Amino acid sequence: MVQRRVVTAALAAAVLLVTTGCSSEDGEKPDAAGSSPPSSSSAGSSPPDRAADEAPPAKGSVKVVRTVAEDLDTPWGLAPLPEGGLLVSSRDEATISRIDEKTGKRTELGEVPGVAPAGEGGLMGIAVSPEYASDHMIYAYFTSESDNRIVRMLYNPEKPAGEQLGAPDTILRGIPKGTNHNGGRLAFGPDRMLYASTGERYEGPLAQDKKSLGGKILRMTPEGQPAPGNPFDDSVVYSYGHRNVQGLAWDSEQRLFASEFGQNTWDELNHIRPGGNYGWPEVEGEGGESGYVDPVAVWSTEEASPSGIAIAEGSVWMAGLRGQRLWRIPLDGTETAAEPQAFLEGDYGRLRTVVSAGGDKLWLVTSETDGRGSPEEGDDKILELEVT
Repeated sequence: MVQRRVVTAALAAAVLLVTTGCSSEDGEKPDAAGSSPPSSSSAGSSPPDRAADEAPPAKGSVKVVRTVAEDLDTPWGLAPLPEGGLLVSSRDEATISRIDEKTGKRTELGEVPGVAPAGEGGLMGIAVSPEYASDHMIYAYFTSESDNRIVRMLYNPEKPAGEQLGAPDTILRGIPKGTNHNGGRLAFGPDRMLYASTGERYEGPLAQDKKSLGGKILRMTPEGQPAPGNPFDDSVVYSYGHRNVQGLAWDSEQRLFASEFGQNTWDELNHIRPGGNYGWPEVEGEGGESGYVDPVAVWSTEEASPSGIAIAEGSVWMAGLRGQRLWRIPLDGTETAAEPQAFLEGDYGRLRTVVSAGGDKLWLVTSETDGRGSPEEGDDKILELEVT
């Protein structure tokens, strides 16, 4: 059951001392290792869907309309193309493919060089340039041998399958990498700036270090430079004190929300404010302490382990990995309008990414082939949903 609860800094510190094994995507201990223009189509952004002052109903619904594609290997990022088609990244294969959303036909664009898949790392978030009509650029977040980084590549669909991606141009490097907690979501916001979520690779202090790119939400120009209006001088850091953010989405009022993995107690949905400190590792969940931003809602880690989010019909829709369910969180401004609801519980296994398909439609990506699921015939899949 979803709860809102105070967890003090002292308690959080005690938990850290008692157990060094933090929850990862399945809530288990990790393996040893080491006035703006309209938003472009990208994972995480969504178009306005109702009057800004109209709260959604307390109860909603989810209908699985159809299976769009299946037999995908470790799908992670999903990005609709303006002309139609869905780009999907494979974390472990380091490839990007285009799915015809009408027929399910898959065409491999190519392999992204330099990706070093391991644990939760590999080729993760992808996004389409807001100037795609003129520049045909695709952006990707991936784990290399030395760090996590963001690149952009020219997409040329006129070339043969497997050869449609140009050489990657690295726009940001030096994001801390680990076996787990690599963040990885990319999305262009309504301001046409590029946002990226990062993890703290199980080094909590990195999240509070504003000079580190770990445990942050980053905001940058399409060239990878600090975006105008960022809260810290000459820095791409937009918010900090995060443990492992994997979901980004904006509502119709251009407010940013993010989903975040907790440790052993509380997963979070947060409203992101420029320069905000979200507490990790001092606070897990709702601390009610000065200087830290409390979450909009929290869940026990076995109910969520949240990854991607999207906003449609006035609610945040949050994919759960360990929780194996899709959460609906109705919004009233930046607060919950009613108790969150769970849908599809256990029906499709682990759920990785959810993206607005416009109006009352969503694309949902399963994650049973990521090494923690129990894949069945046809996994992994992209589903089309109708929601209220």
